[in-house]
Amino acid sequence: MIRILIFEDNEPLREALSTLITDTEDFTLAGAYGDCLRTNDQVFRLRPDVVLMDIELPGRDGIQAVGSLHREFPGVEVLMLTVFDDDDRVFRALCAGASGYLLKLTSPEGIIQAIRDVYAGGAPMSPSIARKVIATFPSRAQHATELDQLTAREGQVLHYLAQGMSYKLVAAELGISIETVRTHIKRIYEKLHVHSVTEALAKYRP
Repeated sequence: MIRILIFEDNEPLREALSTLITDTEDFTLAGAYGDCLRTNDQVFRLRPDVVLMDIELPGRDGIQAVGSLHREFPGVEVLMLTVFDDDDRVFRALCAGASGYLLKLTSPEGIIQAIRDVYAGGAPMSPSIARKVIATFPSRAQHATELDQLTAREGQVLHYLAQGMSYKLVAAELGISIETVRTHIKRIYEKLHVHSVTEALAKYRP
């Protein structure tokens, strides 16, 4: 049996997903919540195999929750299920540790198959998301050379951004000001020849 934990603030959708999981023979619904404020505690208590995670949740961003889960429970697979298909959210979620990324227009059958795939070690993605990801791999060697130019502190800043942290959280983690974080990010842009956090994360390999 595959144990599944849901984080989705849209109540009708949360109930529909819960019913879908409950009615699938080899699935067990571990729980369903409308926010991700206590995600780590809930995962520790409920022991899911797969987490379905929305992004825009009340009180805490789903991508931040993914980063925290990935650090504490690396064996738990997180499958994003969201309406957002912009580059920034896609790459922040994947860099934070999500194993797959589905859009909410995915059919029920597609969601069930994606859960089975991610549980088996796959990385299911909606076709449009997969195309975005593939487009970010023009040259690994070039990326590695550029990353070598970063200082240790710049590497730390990029690492924490890849975990889904905001500038404010990065500043708190490193004991520096937000303005200092912005300065490091500006230098990261210059060294990696990029113009946004999304592009920088696309070149980053944890």
